[in-house]
Amino acid sequence: MAEGKAEESRLDGSGAGAAAESKNFIEQLIDNDLKEGVYDRVHTRFPPEPNGYLHIGHAKSIILNSGIAEEYGGLFNLRFDDTNPTKERMEFVDSIKEDVRWLGADFEDRLFYASDYFEEMYRCAVLLIRKGLAFVDDLSADEIREYRGDFNTPGRESPWRGRSVEENLRLFEEMRAGKYADGEKTLRAKIDMASPNINMRDPVIYRVAHMSHHNTGDAWCIYPMYDFAHPIEDAIEGITHSLCTLEFEDHRPLYDWVVRECEFAHPPRQIEFAKLYLTNVVTGKRYIKKLVEDGVVDGWDDPRLVTIAALRRRGYTPESIRQFVKLSGISKANSSSDYSLLEYCIREDLKLKKPRLMAVLKPLKLIIDNYPEGKTEELSIPNNLENESLGERKVIFSRELYIEEDDFMVDPPKKYKRLYPGNEVRLMGAYFVKCTGYDTDSEGRVSAVHCTYDPETKSGTGFDGRKVKGTIHWVDAGTAGFVTVRLYEQLIDEEKGKLNEDGTLNFNKDSLTVLENCPVEPALMEARAYDSFQFMRNGYFCADSHDSREGKPVFNRIVSLKSSFKLPS
Repeated sequence: MAEGKAEESRLDGSGAGAAAESKNFIEQLIDNDLKEGVYDRVHTRFPPEPNGYLHIGHAKSIILNSGIAEEYGGLFNLRFDDTNPTKERMEFVDSIKEDVRWLGADFEDRLFYASDYFEEMYRCAVLLIRKGLAFVDDLSADEIREYRGDFNTPGRESPWRGRSVEENLRLFEEMRAGKYADGEKTLRAKIDMASPNINMRDPVIYRVAHMSHHNTGDAWCIYPMYDFAHPIEDAIEGITHSLCTLEFEDHRPLYDWVVRECEFAHPPRQIEFAKLYLTNVVTGKRYIKKLVEDGVVDGWDDPRLVTIAALRRRGYTPESIRQFVKLSGISKANSSSDYSLLEYCIREDLKLKKPRLMAVLKPLKLIIDNYPEGKTEELSIPNNLENESLGERKVIFSRELYIEEDDFMVDPPKKYKRLYPGNEVRLMGAYFVKCTGYDTDSEGRVSAVHCTYDPETKSGTGFDGRKVKGTIHWVDAGTAGFVTVRLYEQLIDEEKGKLNEDGTLNFNKDSLTVLENCPVEPALMEARAYDSFQFMRNGYFCADSHDSREGKPVFNRIVSLKSSFKLPS
């Protein structure tokens, strides 16, 4: 338990005194760097590309990078790696800033763009040319791939690799001036075409792209490649520890080469960690983009997705996501976390914080025949039995109520503890009622249930007579509000797997159920966007941020109340 607490405090940035033996491998490396004087401070960054919305995997990087900076009393930057104008939009920039702030990662005034450094990157490229370490190439993209070889075949040098420094400088300046068409020329680093690491086989570091950029407009028609730009950005900003995911491990030699050959005095250290994978969810930007374009989901923040914006809209909290990242762990080994762990974290976060109100999702009228017509009474009901500090509320009780459709059965199975003819249950916070009959419509479906109540059994009066085995919730018919409720399941069919044989996503056709005119307590009609509640026995729900209107909320189910998931002991 103590080790778990130490891990939690590190991830939320409050555990600078955690025991050394419980630290993850990144912290151990940083401790050693500080001890040996490699760095005298810690400065991290989160460097997203603004080509889509962030997802749950990015949350791990945000929380890790900002948490490490806070733990060591250092600094944390948000920087957009906006070197590819073909896919970048301000919509994505704005959504990312909102996500990072919402997760509690404080970058203060340190918001940067790779495009802020385009002039410095250009000077670095010129420096490499002057040092004989870069050349302008006329090979096409397909030819470059062919010349690069593969893991079993060494690469071949480009016929243009031997150009003089003077010619390369002239051609590169002409590239910047717009003389060449897209793809006509590239600037490549001159490293080693026989390297076993394909990333070191004369990688392209600049390409021609006549496109307007969201930040620099039409000032540039050549753009640096990510592997060249990223280490320069880190070095310019004084980043000490460049924390990134494992797919960049093979890129580390190139990262170090760029920083070294561009002659930065204080090179950053790249450290890789395992990505956060979540079972049976869609995280790839390419897939999500297609889902949005095909209208399968209603946007990048559709609550069935696991983008950070979607989780926020559905009703997840920053605290629950931080706890999920903590429990998933920080390591060098790739693994997957079960979606039920994420659900466990939101349940644990909400169960003591939120009021528990009554809402009926599939209503059935209940009529108490011996309750006086026209009479109403006010009952006091605790807002949360596990947290008395949330107090009580008043609800109206009368002769006609709504109950859940499945809280009544004409011919119930054994062990059914709710209403059926002749059985008695407690109405939550109110009275015992006994079923005396029911009405049906023209098609034989139950349309109303008739009961009698025992006025001696009122909750809170100390009644200690006969016992009942079932308690059901209800909403007063005369004062009920009516709302739309959305029930979500996994977007991917878990039984069939994520992908079909043809590579398309395998959708769950029941991923969204919309229920209209659900009766709820009047207090729920005042809910505003992102307000969340427990609907008794039905789960946790959040007022939708898109479609809720004043006095007319739409509720998304965040998560059901029950799960078979158990934390490992």
